[in-house]
This record gives sequence, structure tokens and C-alpha cells, in this order.
Amino acid sequence: MLAFGLAALFTGGGAAIMSTEPKPASVRLVVDYGDGAEVHFSGLAWREGMTVLDALSAAQAHKHGITFSRRGTGASTFVTKIGDLTNEGNGKNWMYSVNDKAGEHSAAVHPIKAGDAVLWRFQTYDYNQ
Repeated sequence: MLAFGLAALFTGGGAAIMSTEPKPASVRLVVDYGDGAEVHFSGLAWREGMTVLDALSAAQAHKHGITFSRRGTGASTFVTKIGDLTNEGNGKNWMYSVNDKAGEHSAAVHPIKAGDAVLWRFQTYDYNQ
């Protein structure tokens, strides 16, 4: 019986081998174009001090990445376009949330933690929130 168990372990005969190596820390980013189309990045590498804007930049750098434009720097940074959709001012604009909580600061200064989920959605701002 012991020989069978060892053979199964080393030959892939159904026994599971548990890895003790920690999984790299990551964040998830979704871009929702507001028309039924979404782009998902489920394993963007996370690093200490990472912001919402850093996650968007990581998605842009991905082999199958997205494009975006912004203006300003630091706390004045404002994302103006993702893909082919540009902010409309009084209409739809790009807004983000982290773990389903709407962003209250510039994406360039909003910190994120490993495991966080960032959503960018092209939508009309709801002043009644």
C-alpha cells in the first residue's frame, strides 16, 4: 500500500502535491465601458505603496493591455480617457471604486492593498449617493 501511495504521488496518479511557496500578491482590475463590454485583469502584481493609478498603468503595460490618458500630477491627477471613451463632462465620465467603495480622491493618491478589486466604470455621476 505504501508503494502504491508513493507511486501515485510521484507519477501524478491522483495525489495532490501542495506547494508551500506563497502566491505573489496581486490586485484585480476591471474596466467597464458601460455598454456591456468589460476588460478584466485578474492578477496584476501588487507592490507596497501601489495606487489605483498604478494598477491602471499595470493594465496598460500588460501584453493585452488597455490605453488611457490623464492630466495633472499627484493629487490633481484626473483620468480623462480609457480605451476610446473620453470623459463627457456633464455626461458620462470615468469613475473608479475599490472593493465596491467609490473613490473619493485622485486615483494617483488612493492606495490599494494586495487582494483589492479596482473597478473603472464609464458612467454618469450620481449626486444622490
